[in-house]
Amino acid sequence: MFCTNCGHEVQTGVNFCPSCGCETPYGAQARSQGQAGFGAPRRLTRLAYDKKIAGVCSGIAKYFGLDPTLVRLVAVALAIVSCGVAIIAYVAAWIIMPVEYSPASDLPSSSVPVS
Repeated sequence: MFCTNCGHEVQTGVNFCPSCGCETPYGAQARSQGQAGFGAPRRLTRLAYDKKIAGVCSGIAKYFGLDPTLVRLVAVALAIVSCGVAIIAYVAAWIIMPVEYSPASDLPSSSVPVS
């Protein structure tokens, strides 16, 4: 079976193309039948479009389905209580977590300007 979006060959029974992430015809069929466990796995990412410092707290909030302000308040409280250990953890998360850009506004434009 081939991906209808990018044309790469995908294994039969795969819900999403491993190359481009587009839903395969098998995935559409599984979703319409309501099969359990369907969907792309969640990823913990920093959000470049909803950040105050690095986007770590907003990424954690999105991953767990919480309010980003609540996660930021907890992070500040942990930084005060832990005597700076939480700050080291924040910096480590800043380095390790991949960045997620907004769908179109933060991505660099690859089109050539029209003159």
